Amino acid sequence: MLNQTDENAASRRRTVHGSINVRELRALGLNRDDLLDFSASISPIGPPEGVWEAIRSVDLSAYPDPECLELREAICRHLSTPSRELPIERVLVGNGSTEIFHLLARAYLSDRAGRAGGGSAMLLTPTYGEYEGACRLADAVVLNLDADFSDGFRWDIGAACSLISDKEPDLVIVCNPNNPTGVYLDRREVEALAGAASDAGSLLVVDEAYLSFVENPWDSLELLDRANVMLVRSMTKDYAQTALRLGYALASEDVVSRLRDYQPDWSVNGLAQKAGISALEDAGYLPRARDAVFRAKKYLSTELTALGLEVPRSEANFILVKVGDAPKWRSLLLSKGMVVRDCTSFGLPEYIRVGIRSMADCQRFAAAIAAVAPAALAD
Repeated sequence: MLNQTDENAASRRRTVHGSINVRELRALGLNRDDLLDFSASISPIGPPEGVWEAIRSVDLSAYPDPECLELREAICRHLSTPSRELPIERVLVGNGSTEIFHLLARAYLSDRAGRAGGGSAMLLTPTYGEYEGACRLADAVVLNLDADFSDGFRWDIGAACSLISDKEPDLVIVCNPNNPTGVYLDRREVEALAGAASDAGSLLVVDEAYLSFVENPWDSLELLDRANVMLVRSMTKDYAQTALRLGYALASEDVVSRLRDYQPDWSVNGLAQKAGISALEDAGYLPRARDAVFRAKKYLSTELTALGLEVPRSEANFILVKVGDAPKWRSLLLSKGMVVRDCTSFGLPEYIRVGIRSMADCQRFAAAIAAVAPAALAD
């Protein structure tokens, strides 16, 4: 299903995100320390141990490196193999991956000499709201290709390729695995999108913020052989460093250079840079985090399904749960000290999104949702 958002009706309000809202807690008289936040989806085992020591080594009176040279070198070491070396010129570090999407909008969609008005972007929806938020700030036309809600939230890739060919958008953005549905496109599907984008002169941006928590991922780095593909990844999610904001993009030298022209110096602070380097050096961290996610997700999905709730398949470190009235369930769970994501802002008012935390936290959540289910299902 294709729909073009009405630009006149589109508001400029801030994008809705997960995580605990301090203003809301104050209004409800709740203490943040008494809550478990299942609305955010990050590594459940906390940051790597060496991160704190790395942070303490930072000279707070010194400016951070605006080029993030040492961190980019660490990323290259982390991703390179004997058969494929990643050049540092193909790496861009951002203040969280969200900064990178705003840089993309400025560089590719804002009004530029020789073209009236802004550019256009195609989004595979429902998905992360910041993509559209960044596009709107650039006065871009936004085309949404909606997933089939009756078919596990999957997209018609053939229809997506036809739309790219017809509309020739400047950007095509897909989240893989997708937020909030957890749908993970296979190599053939993403390569089809990349091919259509290449023929149309579009840049395909693949947001892989949750890739580290896919149980059997395929090697997307091979896509970088295509000049029109960018991969975006989140160290915030991978290493539980949400407070520091850290992400990076991999693309051709031309694309990286183009975005770097729009990036303010020092947007990535020195604490984040040192923490990122330290996290990448801990080779055993991600396997431990993945194992914790897989075990807790299986447990939680089984428990919620046993309660009669629908839990669609998810390849990410979160699950969707069909509850019927998402705002109501969120409120009831909040009263039990559990914060979940109401997916109404994604166009999914019947669903909540639940991030995977530690097994102990997931056991507490299962007990809480079992306790509120009778009241929530009574109406």
